[in-house]
Amino acid sequence: MIAASQYNHIKRVRQIIQVFIKHGFGAIIDNIGILSYLKIKKKTLNNNVEDKVMKLTVGQRLRLALEELGPTFVKLGQIISTRHDLLPKDIIEELEKLQDSVPPFPFEEVKNVIESELGDKLENIYAKFDKESLAAASIAQVHLAQLLSGKRVVVKVQRPNIEEKIDLDIKILKDIAYFIDNHTKYGKLYDFNKMVKEFEISIKNELDFRIEGENAETFKNNFSKDKNVSVPNISWIHTTQRVLTMEYIEGIKLNDFDKFDKAGIDRKEIAYNLATSIFNQILRDGFFHGDPHPGNIMVLEGNKIVFLDLGMVGKLNQQRKNQFLKMLMGITLKNSKLIIEGIIGLDAIPNRINMKKLEKDIDVLRDKYLSIPLSEIKIGEMFNEIFNLAFFYNIVIPSEFTMLAKSLITLEGIVEKLNPDMSVLEVAEPIAEKLIFTLFSPEKIGKEIITSIMDYGNLAKKFPSSMINFLDMIEDEDFTMQFKIKGIEDITKRIDKIFNRLSFSVVLLAVSIIIAGIIIGSSMNANIGAEMYLFNITILRVGLVIAALIILFLIISILRSSRL
Repeated sequence: MIAASQYNHIKRVRQIIQVFIKHGFGAIIDNIGILSYLKIKKKTLNNNVEDKVMKLTVGQRLRLALEELGPTFVKLGQIISTRHDLLPKDIIEELEKLQDSVPPFPFEEVKNVIESELGDKLENIYAKFDKESLAAASIAQVHLAQLLSGKRVVVKVQRPNIEEKIDLDIKILKDIAYFIDNHTKYGKLYDFNKMVKEFEISIKNELDFRIEGENAETFKNNFSKDKNVSVPNISWIHTTQRVLTMEYIEGIKLNDFDKFDKAGIDRKEIAYNLATSIFNQILRDGFFHGDPHPGNIMVLEGNKIVFLDLGMVGKLNQQRKNQFLKMLMGITLKNSKLIIEGIIGLDAIPNRINMKKLEKDIDVLRDKYLSIPLSEIKIGEMFNEIFNLAFFYNIVIPSEFTMLAKSLITLEGIVEKLNPDMSVLEVAEPIAEKLIFTLFSPEKIGKEIITSIMDYGNLAKKFPSSMINFLDMIEDEDFTMQFKIKGIEDITKRIDKIFNRLSFSVVLLAVSIIIAGIIIGSSMNANIGAEMYLFNITILRVGLVIAALIILFLIISILRSSRL
């Protein structure tokens, strides 16, 4: 007898395959041979496809199939729509139209979820609760309510049993990914198993409303000093994994332009505030809204922006931020080498790739934009061309960067409607320059040098005892090794001389650059009356002393070896 879970698994697999066949993907399913792997006989499936279906484009058919398969596949499609490096532009554009709108589930089920999660009767938690939902999606729906304190709130309630359905779909997607990775040519190019794992983490995070609440708190802290940006406050005592209660903010949707004029909203200022906010999220915080479309942004009087729905966020560590900063400066300075260095830093380039040809293709792009003023460069068009290159060279760009690109493309589309004369890159340039100055400031360089010296000092202290322990170990084990190669002494002497000269030149060059940076930085700071200090000593003096010590140490080492 087949267990219920196994039966549901088999039934859902058949349903997924059948839906894709229905929408005209039967030939692809046959070609990759997945039916035999899933132990499904083709004759047991309905292989008929309506003529009107085949008149649609591939992108349209894929979108309809994903919508029919439900929340897991809708979310998957929405994430895939950010992967310009994986799919052609026409399919991406169609997947961007995916609708996550479904009929609301009954109020009785809403009530049951809330009471089960919060451990009390609905009337003991909320003074008022609207039975009609404000909006309904595949994972949750939202209702207006009022707390016992009188404060108006929005309550997001998860659909019953949705987690179990998504878990089942994830298991099936893992099976399919394993097959593609191990039995098709596409698996050699792309790590589908890794993609499914990333998708699993993303959708599981969306299912835990506490994470969305924490994202909102992080966002609020990041913009605590910015009067132009806000997010709703979270009512934590009324929030669990499946229920999220947040402050109700009455504002104007970002795309409701008719109300802007009546409320005295300045479209140009909104465009500037929004672009500045997005670039600060990416470059300064490394924590950005993953889906900043107009439905997730509201505007208040005074041209203040409110971000909603922080279930999907992108995160960049310092290394990733620096890489994006490098690429952004490469774009603004029209320097293809900076762009390539940024891409290489992503560890996304396959081992077998013609780097000279890639550089040449990027140079072609650079030359295309070289004569165009920064204000006229379209970031969406530029990203699309970069992603087309990635697609051609099988470069798999990390998911956080594709999400970042999608956010910037969305931003540019909004800004074009609010203020057609404004360039998002012109807004980004001063933010990037400020951060670069911070990264390479004399104070930061000085601290890093001192940290390195302390690290080497610790290493020097540990080295003698470590060497003694090593020698003791060799003696205890009666372990001896002898190697003698005739003529090796002359070779090593020559190598030592070459190495010493090279080391001396490199260190002198490096020290010269550091000193120059410190002097220039100190001069700039002195001009504005902001001399920097480290342990009550000016950065310039600290830098010069350290540089002198490094050179002295190197000279002594070389003289001791008598080889220069």
